[in-house]
Amino acid sequence: MNLAANFAVLASRRTLFGLSVCDCGWPGALAFLNDLACLPFGQTVVSFLNANNANLMIADEEYRQVLARHLVLPDGIGIDLASRIFHGAPFPANLNGTDFVPALLTYMTHPMRIGLVGARRDVLDRAAANLHAHAPWHEVVAISDGFFDKQNSQNVVDDIERQGLDILIVGMGTPLQEKWVDANIRPIHARLVLTVGAFFDFAAGAVPRAPSLVRRLRLEWAYRLFLEPKRLWPRYMIGIPVFLCNLLRYRFGNVSAITAPAERLPVVPLPQTADFEAGRTEIPGPKAAAGSGR
Repeated sequence: MNLAANFAVLASRRTLFGLSVCDCGWPGALAFLNDLACLPFGQTVVSFLNANNANLMIADEEYRQVLARHLVLPDGIGIDLASRIFHGAPFPANLNGTDFVPALLTYMTHPMRIGLVGARRDVLDRAAANLHAHAPWHEVVAISDGFFDKQNSQNVVDDIERQGLDILIVGMGTPLQEKWVDANIRPIHARLVLTVGAFFDFAAGAVPRAPSLVRRLRLEWAYRLFLEPKRLWPRYMIGIPVFLCNLLRYRFGNVSAITAPAERLPVVPLPQTADFEAGRTEIPGPKAAAGSGR
């Protein structure tokens, strides 16, 4: 494990299904990742754990091992429920990638070179343009769509290396994106790597976000199911009961190391920042110029 990843384990975290998940709030998570991206060495890979990913991880030991090497952020009401059951309290914040990535780019006032890999080419290009409009002091490069041969992807990896990136954002679906990053992306490619699932579809405007009230009620999953029932019904109609069964099995079954108390290693106190869950992370829409504050 590299130096930046070693530094990343200092984040406050708690154990869910045998996996350590960061339990920082918005201010702490944004400041922490900003600091990691600015390190002159090493690499940190950030992934997100939601109920669907948890189901996949429980069934796929290789995926679990990959996530154990990443800094994992909590995503969604299912993970909050698991935290309540295992630790007696929800996470301080819902750090889902769709909200977190735009908030992070806004928070980072130091200009970064950011590369995107994933989605269809037209979606990727629109996402790059909208992200640049969102935080115009950053340079955003659409490197490759997600429809390349994952077993023979050296050309894509070489292109990433030539770009001289600070941050790489990969959106190819779970668990493919995490496994591909783990197998191919090294510190020479980027200091901070984010695996973001369908984020580019939202960033490009190809898929609409749920209304703010629906999001505040933690029902965005239902809105997505309404929009794409054919594609998403197995994830929710089958996945939710499976997730609940996994919760019961891990809570009351003979499964070791799953209800360990939350680890709260020392973290530096951080100043309060804006409430990024209050609808201020939408894309498109340019934000303030660099140096004008967060």
